[in-house]
Amino acid sequence: MTENGFETALEFGTLTISGDETKGYRPYQLLVSSLVGCSGGVLRKVCEKMRMPIEEMEINVLEVIRNPEEASRLEKVHIHFKLKGTNLDTTKLQKAMMLTKKNCSMVRSVDQSMVVIETFELI
Repeated sequence: MTENGFETALEFGTLTISGDETKGYRPYQLLVSSLVGCSGGVLRKVCEKMRMPIEEMEINVLEVIRNPEEASRLEKVHIHFKLKGTNLDTTKLQKAMMLTKKNCSMVRSVDQSMVVIETFELI
């Protein structure tokens, strides 16, 4: 524990967690980051298995809704993927997105407590 929050030593460095975003990552930011990182990794693997390798992927969080009346609980996160690849097919990507949501452990962990929307566009 530190004066401004908590620190934990991890394999790739020290992670600082604080309620003050000028002092470290806020807990909800880490949760959203976990959703993004897990979904992106699963989508990449699913697309590879479908023979649609992704050459570039940019992931943006378009919306985060928190409920101030329930301890600022996360209610909704909208994750948007911008994808580039030579063999990307929109119909197959829609299926890949469904498989991603089904197989991402982080999204599945919050499935009953918040809405996670995942959309994509080709760039």
